[in-house]
Amino acid sequence: MNQVRLHTPSKPLDRDVADRFSRVTVSSISDSLERMAGAVGVNVVGNSLSALNGRAMVGSAMTVRTRPGDNLVVHKALDLADPGDVLVIDARGELVNAILGELMAEYAATRGIAGLVVDGAVRDRESISSGQLPVFSKGFSHLGPYKSGPGEIHGTVTIGGVTVQDGDIIVGDADGVVVVPRARALEALNAAERVVESEAHQQQAIRSGSWDRSWIDAVAQVVYIGEET
Repeated sequence: MNQVRLHTPSKPLDRDVADRFSRVTVSSISDSLERMAGAVGVNVVGNSLSALNGRAMVGSAMTVRTRPGDNLVVHKALDLADPGDVLVIDARGELVNAILGELMAEYAATRGIAGLVVDGAVRDRESISSGQLPVFSKGFSHLGPYKSGPGEIHGTVTIGGVTVQDGDIIVGDADGVVVVPRARALEALNAAERVVESEAHQQQAIRSGSWDRSWIDAVAQVVYIGEET
């Protein structure tokens, strides 16, 4: 029952690519990926992003699949992770028992891990919120985890309804988590940077009162309802 299955790990994420991703928003990346790559319902824990000074959490996915309510394999993954990895933990979305808490988050930070994403519950919300490591979760529970296994590392997982392969790029900010397939990294990054630039121009137009709204009438068919005269 306590078996931990290890697949072949992926290659590290290029630091320049990671730096560029940290400067764009999750929503802009989501837009560049047909708005289909977001993990729904997996949200940041309190202010745990504050240590990044306004940047997004970025890292290469180290995928972890565990039995709901059990974290034996998560402990093993913490010891195997490389600096810059984001642990993506598929706990089937169950919220009865927390998968990790303050101590594991603090240990992850000392290992240079870039963040923790849990499709399940965590605990110690207040201490994680004020910590030095971004943590995302589906919810919270004060009930602690079991440590019986089984589990799997570097395999295919699902978080918030989106499939994640080991080595995919994980980006998280206040809006949630987006998953960028490694093969589409530069395509998505370049498109996201264009989205950010376009939205900056639109903000300037809004403030100057010159935002073009003509597209609405070109798209929307307005039907007026009322008494005939």
